[in-house]
Amino acid sequence: MKKSIIYFLFALLFTVSLSTFTSCREDKSAGEKVEESIEEVGEDIEEGAEEVEDEIDDATDDN
Repeated sequence: MKKSIIYFLFALLFTVSLSTFTSCREDKSAGEKVEESIEEVGEDIEEGAEEVEDEIDDATDDN
C-alpha cells in the first residue's frame, strides 16, 4: 500500500513539474508571428541594401 502511494505521489509531482516547464513559454498568435517575420525580413533587406551600397561605393572609388 505504501509503495502505491509513493508511486502516485511521485507521478503527481512529475506531472506538476512537467506542466510547469512547458507552460512557461509565451504563446504567440498567428498574427504576431507573421508580423515578427515581416519585421525580420525588412531588417534583412535593409542590411543587404547597405552591403550592396557599400560594394558599389568601393567599386566606384577604385575607378
